[in-house]
Amino acid sequence: MSRPTTLQRRTDQRGITTAEYAVGTAAGAGLAGLLYKLLTGGFGDRMLRTLFDHVFGLLGIG
Repeated sequence: MSRPTTLQRRTDQRGITTAEYAVGTAAGAGLAGLLYKLLTGGFGDRMLRTLFDHVFGLLGIG
């Protein structure tokens, strides 16, 4: 059996790159959905309010 050439190895891995992009896109969409649910609910409101209060306190504004 002969060894595959560089060109043959490259074409064999083309689908792997496409699959990696698909997994990365799905993971990004899932993370965005999770963050949206967290930040639009009561938890997100409390978290943002606490963060702004803390920053304003450090700046001496609030």
